[in-house]
Amino acid sequence: MRTARLQAADSLREFAGDVRHYFTLQPRQLPSRYFYDDLGSTLFEAICRLPWYPITRAETRLLKAHGGAILSRAAPLTSVVELGSGSGEKLVTLLKSYRGIAPLQVHLIDVSPAALDAAERLLVESSALRVTAHEASYENGLEALRRAPRPRGRLLALFLGSNLGNFDPPGSAEILRRIRAALLPGDAFLLGADLVKPERDMLLAYDDPLGVTAAFNRNLLVRINRELGADFDLAAFDHRATWNSGASRMEMHLVSRCRQRIQIVRSGLEVTLEDGEPIWTESSYKFEPSGILKILEQAGFRRLAQWIDREEPFALTLVEAI
Repeated sequence: MRTARLQAADSLREFAGDVRHYFTLQPRQLPSRYFYDDLGSTLFEAICRLPWYPITRAETRLLKAHGGAILSRAAPLTSVVELGSGSGEKLVTLLKSYRGIAPLQVHLIDVSPAALDAAERLLVESSALRVTAHEASYENGLEALRRAPRPRGRLLALFLGSNLGNFDPPGSAEILRRIRAALLPGDAFLLGADLVKPERDMLLAYDDPLGVTAAFNRNLLVRINRELGADFDLAAFDHRATWNSGASRMEMHLVSRCRQRIQIVRSGLEVTLEDGEPIWTESSYKFEPSGILKILEQAGFRRLAQWIDREEPFALTLVEAI
């Protein structure tokens, strides 16, 4: 297998600018894409193995059960692209069903160098793959994909792990349109999306008894301290997860335990947080199966198949670009 690393990591200036923009909004926010430094990626992989976090288990079961059907409907397949590839385990699970002769061109797009390293290590054992890793945001990775020469045949794009749920409705519509714009008519797209389930189960998934998700949330402050010269005191913040039924989303916050002054040097910020004031760090939207199909159709796709894990409600939806 040949691997190549195309680095387009977010610059420190962009990070500082994003933190300045979101932290001065009301309510205060921090962009969730910056969770994934090396430690954040490791903590997220740990979250995926917790008994209270069902997304990875459900999606993996679906990929094992229906991988052959997915690849068959995407044939003749020559290229695979995964947005937010993480450790690469789900991609490997899917590609175990690949029975083609020609090596697949595989593109991994992720903001986390640690995640890309893990995925490359996992994929290096296969001689049937030619892998390019793009250290980039979804938007920049898709733009690179759109411009790059590609072999004849069909491309399959993957957006798994319910990563679409991290976008608000306008944002999810926009990222799906961008994905469609990067594909040719007839290319296939596989979307993994978490479904609405009992509130108690969702709260446990985002506020686990071991405190791993709380550590993942607070690590965003650790990164800002280290890279942007901030002085966040981790002990002065509580992790809080809530279900917003009206918006159909889980929310994560860091809540100030006291009135405190925060300085973020590289963002040029000095602000006062009040006792009990939250910082909104992540949204995770949950879907209904029919709603998934609707937003995909609106983005320019046609349904091929949809599979649902009934044990821990989760959907894989396969569509093609029209």
